[in-house]
Amino acid sequence: MIKKLFTTILLGVIPFCALFAQAQQAEEIILSVEQAQKYAIEHNYSITNASLEVKKAEATKWYAISTMLPQVNGNLDYTSMLGYEMTMSMPIGVNPVTGEEIRNEIKIPMKPTSNLTVQAAIGISGAQIVAATLGKIAVEMTKTNQQKTEQEIKAQVRTVYFTILAMENTMELLQQSMDNMLKLEVMAQTAVSVGVSEQVDADQISVQVALLQNNVNSSERTLETLYNSMRLLLGVSVDTKITLTEKLDDILNIENVNKLLNEHFLLTNNLDYQLVEKNIELAKKQLRINEWAYGPTLSAYYQYKKKIQTSDFDMNPPQVVGLALNVPIFSSGNKFAKVKEAKYTYQSAINNLEMLKDHLQIQNRQLRNNIHSNMENYETQRKNIEVSQRVFNSISNKYEQGYASSLDITNSNMNLINAQSNYIRAMLDLLNAKIELEKLLNK
Repeated sequence: MIKKLFTTILLGVIPFCALFAQAQQAEEIILSVEQAQKYAIEHNYSITNASLEVKKAEATKWYAISTMLPQVNGNLDYTSMLGYEMTMSMPIGVNPVTGEEIRNEIKIPMKPTSNLTVQAAIGISGAQIVAATLGKIAVEMTKTNQQKTEQEIKAQVRTVYFTILAMENTMELLQQSMDNMLKLEVMAQTAVSVGVSEQVDADQISVQVALLQNNVNSSERTLETLYNSMRLLLGVSVDTKITLTEKLDDILNIENVNKLLNEHFLLTNNLDYQLVEKNIELAKKQLRINEWAYGPTLSAYYQYKKKIQTSDFDMNPPQVVGLALNVPIFSSGNKFAKVKEAKYTYQSAINNLEMLKDHLQIQNRQLRNNIHSNMENYETQRKNIEVSQRVFNSISNKYEQGYASSLDITNSNMNLINAQSNYIRAMLDLLNAKIELEKLLNK
């Protein structure tokens, strides 16, 4: 049962942890829960990538703005006709004898030409202005996604941290049971040797000792897997030794749990809610961009040409100024269809926000109910383990005095192990419910 409990937790944790592996050289790190979270935030690839996404969004925003600023280009050219001469033939009269036209040919050499041209241009439309504001929304969304990534990593670190402590606690309880059963095994073998007990009674206890040893060995392997999961989350090498400084009983503070339950749920603090709100703004801006497709585009340019080498027939002016206004007239319904599509997308984003409001409110109520239920179960299991321990001690004493059988010892030991497992499970359920509510409240 204990093995199944922690295997279930690991199946959910390890795939997420594998995304954040990072090689680090360290021999030993000693961490509290808060220090482990901070270390993971500083060393995970996921956070680095989230930071890069913010920078990419910033670059995209400035690219959109730059399209509305003047663009200046320079050009230097050189042209040579390789000694070609242009021939011009002009009539100068008529031969009085033959009557043929007399023409005079003039050869004009085509000189090389060279120009240095600088052109400044600018074009502005309503769609460009709206598109520039999209960059700001994109930056805000990537920053919120970065916060979500950090929040998720912190939650994963805490879950693994608590699970490690729970497994270590389980091993301590198993070792205590193991020590008790070893003493009883010695007593059983002694009783057999002096002829006051049958070998089958001693064998039953020996089987229990072997089963307990298997549980201890399995728990040790599970504990090492959990530490490897923590190494992946922290981004340290496999050889790094991790020492956790906090104790499970210190972390599970019922007063802090009750304090969390008294926290008021604000929708605007939830990161998912913030992202959906930004998505509505984004859809609205996209709608405005498509509507501005009906608007005009104003463009202007100025060109200056420095003539380094000129031909004899150069008619190009050194300076040119241009201004143009482009007004769309007919697009066969293309722009109308785009606007209609954007309107549907915008309305869909609004509907998603309303659905999310209901979902988050229900989730808030359910998580609080879960915490109440887990607190009640935790208190019950805490009392159960105390009773089971007393029952086991009582039957052990009776067995030593010959008033209880090996079957009684075996049953009471199994009941104690089950009580220990249920106690650890209840403790982890309460801690995980607390983590989920903290994520919802963005604490």
